[in-house]
Amino acid sequence: MSGARSLLVSALLGLALWQGAVWATGLPRFILPGPLLVAETMWKSRALLAEHALVTMAEVGIGLVLGTLLGTLSAIGLAGSRMARELVRPLLVFSQAVPVFALAPILTLWFGYGLGSKVVMALIIIYFPVTSSFLDALLRSDRDWIGLARIMGASPARIMWHIRIPAALPGLASGLRLAAAYAPIGAIIGGWVGASRGLGYLMLLANGRAKTDLMFAALIVLAVFTVILHAAVNRATGALLERR
Repeated sequence: MSGARSLLVSALLGLALWQGAVWATGLPRFILPGPLLVAETMWKSRALLAEHALVTMAEVGIGLVLGTLLGTLSAIGLAGSRMARELVRPLLVFSQAVPVFALAPILTLWFGYGLGSKVVMALIIIYFPVTSSFLDALLRSDRDWIGLARIMGASPARIMWHIRIPAALPGLASGLRLAAAYAPIGAIIGGWVGASRGLGYLMLLANGRAKTDLMFAALIVLAVFTVILHAAVNRATGALLERR
């Protein structure tokens, strides 16, 4: 309850600062619309916003699931093989050295302007934090427990499943929380590069037509969706850690 109250207070403070900036600067509404105008636009364009938000939610949701599965399996595989870590880890670091903005046109060319390219971009953004956090946690497993399991004749697979993975779940949870916050970035960038639906496309379209209030409305919908997604992942990972 305290978390919801804090979020509400933060939102009200942000709206107050926003309205104060509008009054203080005196900028025209096509440059900086006030929160009341944006709220009115959100209500009038609720069907349009909902249509494009559902597309973005689908892109982010699929990318999050695929990125989590791929990142989890990759971390387990890398943790079980020193040679694989030496070969693959530099590639993981290199993949993060290339900005997703630079990859977006290539992925759009390969996977088209539809759902596929946006899912792949979301997956790329999600994959690294999940893999990195989970792998670090797996490599820091308690050596005493592992040594005892080896003495008792446990196989590497049983040690991984019964000792290392349960002990590394907090690291996986941290990676998932980061992924939930970063996941919408790929879908939005994909919408800017090339799309016909989604919040990123709607923001670009509104900006080109000088409908700044609609652009702000889409941005707020995206922010609310990201907060809800992060809260849902946080709650799910908390429940997972309680059951381990």
